[in-house]
Amino acid sequence: MSLAGQVAIVTGGASGMGRIMALRLAEQGAQVAIFDMNDAGLVTTAHENSAIHPFKCDVSDWPQVQERVAEVTEKLGPVDRLIHAAALMPGHALVDDSVESVTRLMNINFNGTLHMIKAVLDDMLARDSGTLILFGSVAGEAMVPKMGAYCTSKAAVNVYVETLHYELAHTGLKIHLICPPAVNTPLVDQTMSTDTPGSIIEAKKAGRLADPIKIVDAIDKGVAKGKAVIFPGEARLLYLWHALFPRLWWKVVMKFEK
Repeated sequence: MSLAGQVAIVTGGASGMGRIMALRLAEQGAQVAIFDMNDAGLVTTAHENSAIHPFKCDVSDWPQVQERVAEVTEKLGPVDRLIHAAALMPGHALVDDSVESVTRLMNINFNGTLHMIKAVLDDMLARDSGTLILFGSVAGEAMVPKMGAYCTSKAAVNVYVETLHYELAHTGLKIHLICPPAVNTPLVDQTMSTDTPGSIIEAKKAGRLADPIKIVDAIDKGVAKGKAVIFPGEARLLYLWHALFPRLWWKVVMKFEK
């Protein structure tokens, strides 16, 4: 699919699935602005393709987001596509998690999503055109211990984005909520460096973490089909397991904590 002439913003574009998606967009002809706080990753990713333009941006900072989006619009043109993948994923038991830590997580994961949507939405609505691909998580539907704050932040994203999709279904905008499982990216490495859930430790050891390339492939297929909510990889199974058999779900995930 050619995206020649289109402008995209990809948050979290310096690593992981954001980086993969940014490179694909550039290969398809789009001019791609990547937002991240990872200076080295921004430079490295931008060097991969001349159509990728790095911008250091803290998505939890609303004035900064507005400034960066304005810079993108001035430099590249109106934004046609937003892929919002930026997030934090530390692991902490809720009883040990501080108010400051949980608040920071919500500011980045949920408020960051809100900020990026609001920064591009009015212009897209005025043109009655645009695509929003927004990362929630199956963790917002099927929770695990030691990730309560992360799961809470992603549950908020899931609710907000799915509701937005249907509220704006009468417009020309295309809005997609992505709910991936645990993927073998630097985001999981954040969890591994903190108080990691036993289920993720076991998945990492057994090589069962999802392949980011395969997950992005599934996302691309879901977007092409116009799906409102996309559960790539084993995410749909996890979602259904918790929804239909919550007691069994908790019995299994808590076994990994012993």
